[in-house]
Amino acid sequence: MAGSTKAKIATLGSEDARPAPVVLISGPEEFLANRASRTIRDALRNADPAVEIHDVDAAGYTAGELFTLASPSLFAEPRLIRVESVEKASDAFLDDAKRYLAAPADDTTLVLRHAGGMRGKALLDAVRGEPGRTLGAIEIVCPELKKDAERLAFAQAEFRRLGAQVAPNAVRMLVAAYASGLGELAGAIEQLVTDRGTRIGEDDVERATEGRVEAGAFKVADAATAGNASEALTLLRQARLAGSDPIPLLAALNMKVRAMARVFGARGPSGQLAKEFGMAPWQVERAQRETRGWREADLARAIDLAAETEWRLKGGSRDPEYALERYVLFIARRGR
Repeated sequence: MAGSTKAKIATLGSEDARPAPVVLISGPEEFLANRASRTIRDALRNADPAVEIHDVDAAGYTAGELFTLASPSLFAEPRLIRVESVEKASDAFLDDAKRYLAAPADDTTLVLRHAGGMRGKALLDAVRGEPGRTLGAIEIVCPELKKDAERLAFAQAEFRRLGAQVAPNAVRMLVAAYASGLGELAGAIEQLVTDRGTRIGEDDVERATEGRVEAGAFKVADAATAGNASEALTLLRQARLAGSDPIPLLAALNMKVRAMARVFGARGPSGQLAKEFGMAPWQVERAQRETRGWREADLARAIDLAAETEWRLKGGSRDPEYALERYVLFIARRGR
């Protein structure tokens, strides 16, 4: 979304959120957007505890509301106006917001939350362009973190933010255990540091995620990619008997297979390859070890088989258990 127009205003990540006369929080990731909004609120409160805070729903907005909220109060307290759902804004809001940009109120921070889509694009262009630049507007971009490397990087940044060190495999296990959303993952990291301290290892994560069936998925994946077919099948069957959902088990295997496919045949220092592939150096080194014994055609077949297995697990087969076991054996036998 941030690339839809040539941005002339400062573009920041959510970790660098700060107040400005106009703040555009763009992108679909709600957790990051909410955190950025809270950071701005807290900064304004620290500067002046009397700050007035107003929340507006752009979808249900009525004409003139923005100017009423931005009008100075009797004691001239600073104001924070947070506008949600700009991507669903009424025509009245879009008209008023454009007028507001032409003559913004003093001592007022206007935060516009736009989750994506074309609705309100003209307003976003105005904020990002010359009017926004004149105002000192900023944009905070909150993209959805879909890739494994992005979620791992987020988790590692959370540990650093809390002053903690975490073992590489421990953070990988934690990301797998809390795959449903960034908010849950961030909360788990904060609780883990509170409970276990600032040096986190695999045992700490395993104890903390006990009962979350996804955490055991990497044990299956590790055994399979190490070539231990019997151990992988035993762990898989144990996980299924314990009630583990097959989709997280498949996801753990796919994470490793995708990493192997990225580094297959690559040459060069792990640090250089890490930058090229968007991975950490330790991920590159591990994936390179796991590709030993694989042929390129068999690894390509593994990618195809992953998609086929997912289809079978989601209703495409009367025997999804067999489909998953077949995929695990294919990985463990390196496609032979």
